[in-house]
Amino acid sequence: MELSETPRLLEGLIITDLDVTILMPCLNEEQTLPACIKMAREAGEMLEAKGLTYEILISDNGSTDRSIEIAEGLGCRVVHCPKRGYGSALNFGCEQAKGHAIVFGDSDASYDFREGVAMVDKLREGYEVCMGSRFKGEIKPGAMPWKNRYIGNPVLTGILNLFYHSGLSDAHCGLRSMTKDAYYRLRLESRGMEFASEMVVKAAILDVKRTEVPVTLSPDGRDRAPHLRPWRDGWRHLKFLLTLAPLWIYLAPAAALVSASLLIFAALLSTPIGQVFKVGPLWIGDHWLILAGGFFSVGYQSFMMGLAANKYSRALGFRRKSRNDAWIDRVAKVDSMIGAGALLGLIGFGMILRVVLTWSGNHFGSLQMTREMIIGSTMIVASFQTLFGGFLLSMLRCDD
Repeated sequence: MELSETPRLLEGLIITDLDVTILMPCLNEEQTLPACIKMAREAGEMLEAKGLTYEILISDNGSTDRSIEIAEGLGCRVVHCPKRGYGSALNFGCEQAKGHAIVFGDSDASYDFREGVAMVDKLREGYEVCMGSRFKGEIKPGAMPWKNRYIGNPVLTGILNLFYHSGLSDAHCGLRSMTKDAYYRLRLESRGMEFASEMVVKAAILDVKRTEVPVTLSPDGRDRAPHLRPWRDGWRHLKFLLTLAPLWIYLAPAAALVSASLLIFAALLSTPIGQVFKVGPLWIGDHWLILAGGFFSVGYQSFMMGLAANKYSRALGFRRKSRNDAWIDRVAKVDSMIGAGALLGLIGFGMILRVVLTWSGNHFGSLQMTREMIIGSTMIVASFQTLFGGFLLSMLRCDD
């Protein structure tokens, strides 16, 4: 499908009447901006040879040097992003773009915008997102610090693919493209460097048609430190990856904790009351039921939070409804959750009441009913978690 055949969109006052927007975020880049614009202009000439129209758009993020003057003098359209941050500048630029396709890259001369033409070709083939891959292309000497090349990028991309199955080899490449329609579907919000992860994560979650092409990373053309802060921005990327992965941040730990608690309960309840046995250096007895009860309570609470996080992400359009989600929605209705919580509470209170009555009948003397007390208390806690969880899930309206 030709880009010019896509519908003409009106979003606010921005009419997408061009085929391609070449977008650069900019913050005090007077040193490298001329070289970037030169490459972008050459890329535009290559696009024109294919019969496509284009613009070069600079999304300025509060430059105090000559960047704006240089960009306007070289014939670029400049828009002024009111919020600071790499993601803010790109989001604002995408909103202001007049092209049906958007190719964006850093304005530090580390990427060759002429390689973005191959991305536009992929979008014309029907893809909605096309990423650059430095690892399938070329990383020139001195272009990427060793900790980014061998630790940061591979680890973060690996975690992203483990959680979201994007199928991409370089989730944080600074040269990438997407259609304007895909931008509106993804509803990108990140203000910082985690914008790079957000774009890929949401493209995978929403099953946006995506691909990648090899690109070249050259050394940064500036003589000052880059805006990227590896440890701070790496942590922000990781936090974002975890935020939209309820399976891994909530449900997997919940399964591990509940399984461990049930294993401890089963092992101890199969032995006589008060018996202590040794496993390696550890003495195992009924006092371990306290740990089992704690594991169960934390795991069950994590499970409830996972259900809520999954439903909330669907309500925001970040996740599609699966068959498992449909089944959970039918089962985890507020009425059934109240009923289940009440049943757990009655059983738990019944066990505690039995302990108290037995204890009083023994004139409040010595009593060997630790098991009943811990199990009953755990069930009471779970009953309240179920009740509160039911009301919380009912508040998270999701019409998918």
